[in-house]
Amino acid sequence: MLNIQNYGSSSEDDGDDNSESSKQHSNEELLTHLKPIDPKLSLAKKMQICAAPVVTPTNNDDTRVLIKDNQELMHNPKYEELFAPTFGPDNPFQTQQMKANRNMLSGYVEKAHISEFQFENQRRTFASYGYAVDPSTDGETGTGDAIVVSAMIPAQVEAEGKTVFETIKKRPLDNRKRNKNDDPNDVNGFLGPWGGYVDEKRVMKPEGDEAKELEEILAKRQKKGKVDDDKPLEEKSIFHLDQATDYQGRSWLEAPRSETQLRSDTPPDKCFLPKAHIHTWKGHTKGVAAVRWLPSTAHLMLSAGMDCRVKIWEVYGERRCVRTYFGHRQAVRDVNFNNAGDKFLSAAYDRYIKLWDTESGSCVSRFTSRKVPYCAKFHPDADKQHLFVAGTSDKKIVCWDIRSGEVVQEYDRHLGAVNTITFVDENRRFVTTSDDKSLRVWEWDIPVDMKYIADPSMHSLPAVTASPNGKWLACQSMDNKVIVFSALNRFKMNRKKTFSGHMVAGYACSVDFSPDMSYLVSGDADGKCYVWDWKTTKLYKKWKAHDGVCISALWHPHEPSKLLTAGWDGLIKYWD
Repeated sequence: MLNIQNYGSSSEDDGDDNSESSKQHSNEELLTHLKPIDPKLSLAKKMQICAAPVVTPTNNDDTRVLIKDNQELMHNPKYEELFAPTFGPDNPFQTQQMKANRNMLSGYVEKAHISEFQFENQRRTFASYGYAVDPSTDGETGTGDAIVVSAMIPAQVEAEGKTVFETIKKRPLDNRKRNKNDDPNDVNGFLGPWGGYVDEKRVMKPEGDEAKELEEILAKRQKKGKVDDDKPLEEKSIFHLDQATDYQGRSWLEAPRSETQLRSDTPPDKCFLPKAHIHTWKGHTKGVAAVRWLPSTAHLMLSAGMDCRVKIWEVYGERRCVRTYFGHRQAVRDVNFNNAGDKFLSAAYDRYIKLWDTESGSCVSRFTSRKVPYCAKFHPDADKQHLFVAGTSDKKIVCWDIRSGEVVQEYDRHLGAVNTITFVDENRRFVTTSDDKSLRVWEWDIPVDMKYIADPSMHSLPAVTASPNGKWLACQSMDNKVIVFSALNRFKMNRKKTFSGHMVAGYACSVDFSPDMSYLVSGDADGKCYVWDWKTTKLYKKWKAHDGVCISALWHPHEPSKLLTAGWDGLIKYWD
């Protein structure tokens, strides 16, 4: 630019006129290449170009260094640098509070450096004597304004203005006499540091109006508690068929003659996946909690409902409800037949276990341990049909004798409510699971667990089923899996057999095997039914079975493809 400006100037000593004329002459020479072809554009001769716009030069005296927010300072900046205004335009949408400098949500906090001893000294002094140095002042003036006094503990006069780390005169309570007996030979009367004071009152009794109020509250509670819930409900049953026997005088408990496969002792050779819904049993007004096949023949099915009723249904023929049993005040949790099927147990939340005669519908006897029974099961041996075990909410497994009606054994080792009882090893042992996320194995009639299985990764196992060959235990786990344990000798978990894909967390959905042990079936919390392959653990099929929770899924022991499901929608469905 300087060359352009100085181009054509002859000397620096010329006058002002000469310089102006020389500038015009030089500009005209520079604009010779801009001469237009069209003569009409001759005005370009009069144009003047300013290639360098006017720029205010920066002040060389400003030596301030730009400091960014949260920048680590490597030098000692001046005051002007630290508190210089922020460059750039302001955000028009920020309020004054948002523009303020903050290092936490409520404002700006600076660290205060204080002696830890002095802080603890004043805090203890205030807690003990009721006064301390005012932290808002320096406390160096020596005036009374530097003291903060508590109205709750007026002990400033006794302490004479000293702290807890300074000695003061003994207070009246410091002169209390203690009960002492430090003789270690006196085993029963030894007090040691637990003697207490001579005039100390350990029990404080309410007096006056407070005592009257408490007496009224207790009287109201006792009146409310006098409800006849503890008394068992009068049992009855309703028979729904026209006749209890057929034309030959056979009871309805006997299997129909037309179904010959029900008398077979061997399971079907090969099982198949169910494909169609063939029947629905309706009768429970609330959800179904459990369903059980009649032993050996499975031509009848027993269901426990949350409507406090137990019903028995036909599986073949017209598939009617045969009998309804009434005898519980609250929802029935579990039902189980004995080996013959002529009696069954019902356990309910009213804390009663009742023994029923299946055919007549009468209640034979009732049992209670004043706790909620979660499961009840007869001993499978033929010579022990008078004994049954029940897992209760007070962490015990109680064994009852139905002949005497008394408890003959208690297994008390669990740390939570007992959910399931499963007999294994030819009924010499039984396995229990509990809310304490453990699995315990017991020898029959020995109240000490012979094996305890618990792992930090284990979840609660609210439903357990033994395989038809007696070698495996399929357990519904609360982490949405079905895990498998060996039912012989070691009771080791089989890591390779884990069945997943369903959602059962929080629900005790039962698991069952197909009779030929080729499939494993389970319900889930969404009302779906899942079928896995036993060998490969592959999910073969799932379908929507119920509107509520599908709490139970049972494979018919004599049919190759018949499946029973029960849900919390009060329905029991049959699939083929």
